Parts: sequence; C-alpha cells; structure tokens
Amino acid sequence: MMSTILLLAATEAVEEGGFGLNLDIFETNLINLAILVGLLVYFGRKVLGQILSERRAKIAQAIQEAEDRQKKAAALLAEQQKKLAQAQATAERIRKEAEQRAKDAQAAIASQTEKDIQRLKEIAAQDLTSEQERVIAELRQRIAALAIERAESQLKAQLDESAQQTLIERSIAQLGGR
Repeated sequence: MMSTILLLAATEAVEEGGFGLNLDIFETNLINLAILVGLLVYFGRKVLGQILSERRAKIAQAIQEAEDRQKKAAALLAEQQKKLAQAQATAERIRKEAEQRAKDAQAAIASQTEKDIQRLKEIAAQDLTSEQERVIAELRQRIAALAIERAESQLKAQLDESAQQTLIERSIAQLGGR
C-alpha cells in the first residue's frame, strides 16, 4: 500500500518535472478512494474482525440465555400445571366428600326426625290415655258423689226420725262391734 502511494507520487513528479503530489480533488479522487479503502482493509480488518467476533459471541450468549430461560419457563409451567391438576383433584375429592357428608347428615336428620315423631306420638298417646283415665276417674267420683247425694235425698225422703235413729244405731253397732 505504501508503495502505491510512493509510486503515485513518483509518477506525478515525472510529469511535472519533480517530486510532488497531485492535490486536485477531481483528478485524484479515484486514487484517493482506492488508497483509503486499502488502508481501511489493511488496518481495519483486525479491528472489524474483533468487533464482529465480540458481537457474535454476545449474540450467541444472549441466544443461549434465552434458550435457558425458555427451558426454565417450560419446566416451571409443567410444574405449575401438575400442581393445578393436583389442586383440581383435591377440590373434586373434597366436593365428593362434602356431598357424601351432606347425604349422611340428611339421612341422620331424617332418621332423628322419624324417631322424634314416633316419640311424640307415644307421648301424645300416653297423655291421651292418662287424660282419659283422669277424666274417667273424675267422672266416677262425680257419679259416686251424685249417687250418694241422691241416695241421701231418697233416704231422707223415705226415712222418718225414728227410722233414722234405728239405722244410725245399727250402723254404729256394726262398726263398733257391740
């Protein structure tokens, strides 16, 4: 590259009679551009290659990290789905147990209600029987009291004073044993 620059300078010097550089921008543009590209390729290849390799390494690392995160997310998703399935199974088991407990409680309540109804019927029957017996005993007492009252009134009407005295003495004799 350096030799190209010297060659150009020498050519210019021969044409004009001495050593020099052509600084006319329109005449030397292609040459200047070639020199610039040559210098960039020669010196920039290493720098550009290093920058590109560093960039390639960073991109590869970013891709690897993204793949790792994706694998972790997939594993976490699978774990959470497994936990969700377990929770749903547990919820279904609890629901079935609650339904069974409700059925058992309903059966127990129905059984207890039947027992209570039967007990109340027995109590009502006993109360009715005891009430009937009480009413019958009360009626017997009233009838007996009425019969005694009627007998007394009939006796009073039929017995005179001397017959009453004789009856009283006979009753005393039977009681007293005279």
